[in-house]
Amino acid sequence: MSDQPLPAAWPWQQNNMRSLDRFLQYWRIRVASRWISAGSRILDVGCYRGELFRFLGDRIGPSVGLDPLAPETSNPRYRLIAQAFCEPLPFPEASFDVVALLATLEHIEDKEPLARECRRLVRPNGRVIVTVPGRVVDGLLGVLVGLHLADGMSLEQHHGFEPQETVGLFLRHGFALEHRSRFQAGVNNLFVFCGKYN
Repeated sequence: MSDQPLPAAWPWQQNNMRSLDRFLQYWRIRVASRWISAGSRILDVGCYRGELFRFLGDRIGPSVGLDPLAPETSNPRYRLIAQAFCEPLPFPEASFDVVALLATLEHIEDKEPLARECRRLVRPNGRVIVTVPGRVVDGLLGVLVGLHLADGMSLEQHHGFEPQETVGLFLRHGFALEHRSRFQAGVNNLFVFCGKYN
């Protein structure tokens, strides 16, 4: 899918995020959005304030975002729920075309229930799109936070997660790896899994 221009309404510092944090978030969203087909129903776990949905605009079907910091919001395209991930989520099986986990997986200590819920909630041939920073990012962010250039949101929650564990986690729950690549000078990882069920 082609690159999308930066939305005119995307300020580089809003909602108390520093400019660098906002820029890195936008980059993640832009990379992930290439794997989201028009009209997709999306569950964005760790949606923050719905930035993915705002970026995609009218390209999405009815979607839901979960984040403990999300403002409770509802409009014709999406609903934001101020809630952390828990199992089971209150949605029927095969409710979504895409589950997005952008800079989220490393913050969840017990990842097996999340992968299990992705299997339940993604329709056959739907996708799970994951971005996970490399371990080197923790050190880099620590320096940037110390210099007050970034906030490193919830950096203490990374639980020492190794990006290569992502593939095994989702393969164990019936997904096939469709794509893997690195971005942001190689320090961030994109994984796209397809829900091909037996």
